[in-house]
Amino acid sequence: MTVHTDLPPDAAGAPRLAPKSLHKGQQTRAAILEAALGLASHMGLEGLSIGALAEVTQMSKSGVFAHFGSREGLQISVIREYHARFEEEVFFPAMREERGVPRLRALFERWLRRVSVEVDSGCIYISGAVEFDDRPGPVRDALASMVHAWHAALSRAIRLAVDAGQLRADTDPDQMLFELHGLILALHHDARFLRAPGALDRARTGFERVLSYYGPSAVAMPEGPTAVAAAPARQRSARR
Repeated sequence: MTVHTDLPPDAAGAPRLAPKSLHKGQQTRAAILEAALGLASHMGLEGLSIGALAEVTQMSKSGVFAHFGSREGLQISVIREYHARFEEEVFFPAMREERGVPRLRALFERWLRRVSVEVDSGCIYISGAVEFDDRPGPVRDALASMVHAWHAALSRAIRLAVDAGQLRADTDPDQMLFELHGLILALHHDARFLRAPGALDRARTGFERVLSYYGPSAVAMPEGPTAVAAAPARQRSARR
């Protein structure tokens, strides 16, 4: 993923090329990718095969193979296409918001919506991490690269909020990002696996608590094990 930081509104909202503007070969490839995304969302990246796609798209195996060269090439193309759509739905619209907490809030809220929509199909970032966490190779590298790029965009949004004085000066962007990502993973687990009602609202509540903790008026917490002991005291003080 190419990390875009401050694109002008016209670039951020620029539509993708319509299928009719594409060359016939590109249209065919786009149709195959569309089908592949559907399969990968439900069956995982490992569920992708040239044969399965040929059946779904009613093409010959050689016809599908010609567009990607290998099953691995197909998987990487699906990861890139998924990421491009993620950018369009989550990143680019949020970049129109004012720097600082408004932009960070928009990034997280759109991320939440994306994951909530994928409850019935599955998030390729999350399922792919499970499939390829211990399998080095080009597919894992492509997937990790996309996730790292998204994390870099979030980390930059956090740093901009710190620079704007909307988060504490001692905020650790990596720690805050870790906590936000944890909320997304918890949402995906509870909503998709447990079918727990209210998971989306709980994730939003968690986000507000993270913002409150790192807000400029929050009292800085000690690092390490002492932070656990200090938390109840802080909560009691807040209730007074």
